[in-house]
Order: sequence, then C-alpha cells, then structure tokens
Amino acid sequence: MALTALELGLRGAVVALFLVVCAVLLLRYAAVHRAASLGAAMGAAGAAYAITTAPFFPATSFGWSSPFVAFAMGSPVIFWLWARAMFDEQFVLRPWHAAVWTLLAGLGVVSHNCLTIWPDVARTCGRMLALATIAFAVLGVTQIPKGWRTAVTTARGRLLIALVIGVGLQMVLAAAAGLAAIPTRSISLNAALGLATFALMSIWMMLFDPPVGQPAAAGTGGQAGRASGSFEPNGPSPQDRASLNRLNHLMTTERAYRQEGLTIGLLAARLGMPEYRLRTLINDGLGHRNFNAFLNRYRLDEAKAALADTNQAEVPVLTIALDAGFQSLAPFNRAFKADTGLTPSEFRRQAAAAPTADTAEIARSE
Repeated sequence: MALTALELGLRGAVVALFLVVCAVLLLRYAAVHRAASLGAAMGAAGAAYAITTAPFFPATSFGWSSPFVAFAMGSPVIFWLWARAMFDEQFVLRPWHAAVWTLLAGLGVVSHNCLTIWPDVARTCGRMLALATIAFAVLGVTQIPKGWRTAVTTARGRLLIALVIGVGLQMVLAAAAGLAAIPTRSISLNAALGLATFALMSIWMMLFDPPVGQPAAAGTGGQAGRASGSFEPNGPSPQDRASLNRLNHLMTTERAYRQEGLTIGLLAARLGMPEYRLRTLINDGLGHRNFNAFLNRYRLDEAKAALADTNQAEVPVLTIALDAGFQSLAPFNRAFKADTGLTPSEFRRQAAAAPTADTAEIARSE
C-alpha cells in the first residue's frame, strides 16, 4: 500500500506539472510559434497517460474514462505532428491528421474498455495500437535530420533533439512492454519517465524564451518582432556586437533579403563568417527560430509598409510580394496571414480606412 500511495502521489505531481506546461505553452507561446499548440496537446496527453495507467483506474468503462483513454492513446500521433512542426519548415496541419489521431485513439479505447466484453477484439486492437505507437514514435524521431543543421548550433536546439529522442524512446519502451505483456503500472517506468519527460520539456520551454531585450509583440497577428537580445546576461561580446551590426546593415540598408535564392551560406559568405556562426547569431542573438523566419521578418515588414502606403494602392499584391523577396504569391499569403491574422488585401483595406477614421475623429472633436 505504501508503494501504491507513493506512485499515486508522484503521478498526481506529474499530471499537475504537465498541465502547467500546457497552460504556459498556450498562454505564452501560441501566438509566436506554430508548434506551441501541439506541444500543449502533448502535455495534456502526457497527463492523460499518467492518469489512465495509474492503479485503480477503471479498465472496462465506456463512461467518463473514455476521453482520458482516447487522449492518452492518441499521443503518438500528436508527438509525430509536434516533431514535424519543430523540424520541418514546410509542415502544415491537414484534416487527415485528425483522422489518423481519431483512428489511433479509437484503437486505444476499444483495447482498454472491451477486455472483458470482447477479449479477442481488445487484444487485437491492443497489438495494433502498440505497433502503431512504435511506428509513430520512430516517425517522430526521424524528423530530426530535417532540422539537424540548425538545431545543433544552439543549446535549446540540442536539448530539443534530446527531448524528441527521449519521448520517442519512452513510447517505444511502453509499447514494447505492452506487446510482451509486461505490466506497465509500476512506479519505476511510468512515473519516473513521466517526471523525466516533464523535466526535459520544462528546460526546453525555458530555453525557448526570447533573448532579453526582445520587443513586445506587434501587429494584429501578435507576431514577435525582431530581437535585440544577447547571448549572455551581460550582453553580447564586442565581436558578436560587431557581427550583429554588420548583419543589420546588410539587411536594413542593402536589403539583402530581396536577393533571389538567398541562402544562409550565401549570406555568411557576404559577411565573411562561417555558416554555423551566422546561425548562432540569428538563433541566439536575434531570437529567430530559423533562417527562413529571419528572412521573412524583413520581407513581411517591407510588404506591410508597401500595402499601407496609399501611394502604392494600385500596385498588385503579387508585385509587392516579389519586390520584398518572396518567390510566389502562395507562400507570401501564408506567411502574411500567419504574421498578421489578415490576408494582404484585408490588411491593405484596413490600412486605407485607418486615416479616414482618424480624420473623422478629429473633425468630431472640433
């Protein structure tokens, strides 16, 4: 009984800590990072897993326990999607992703709740669930090479890699234990791994904070602006400061972001520094998630200024997008909507209406 009480206490702590992670990710990062919502879903799934694998949790009920089971058993799909969002710059959530999650969650509910009603069906669904869990865990870990070159240049990137590998390994071990019919309701596996996962996630979350000095979010989309942060609490070194000044001049004065086919290698060559050093400047010094986010920040700022300029009211949106450095209209529209919450045309209409509204307000006050 003492061991069971200790396990329940630890599980309660794990659930509470995972819920804190969910709240912080949603409230603090959802507006500035596309993976924050999926990270919060992972935290909620972790909490549900800690609950559903605890002693005395009902194993044959289709009532209140089913949502917990569904969310816990669908966690491998969430993990895979979260890893894709973190490492694949082209990733976009699709409706079929929800269908895949529903299928896996359904297998989990049937395998958990039908053991006494249809034991053969429950065992078959359980084996399918375990195999699918291993598959999605492996798929999640295999996303790492897509962003490896960027991630390994920063401390938070390296920790993110460790987190993905750790969570994937936990899922594989738990699924393999299920296939081998090894009891998993033990303090040594579930509670300890849950606490370790939370610790890694918490450290990663803290390292994900923008550098000190990053300006507050601006614009209707709540996207964080460019950072003027530093690598260290006492500020950047003289060498880093000089490099940041050269980079700022190249981007703001020479508008290098307009160059067609600009890569981080080409930009590093223009600055006369190694590519890995430029990555560190962009990620740690300026707080951008990756090189594309860094470029798009300048391109979107120029596009917004052009769209708000009444003298360019007749200039097509496509022309503005191409002038700012985008290669076509579709990626520009996606990036613009993600940054502002508006389409370029909606943004232009609102900007055109703003001076009129200000003039009318002045007239009424007089």
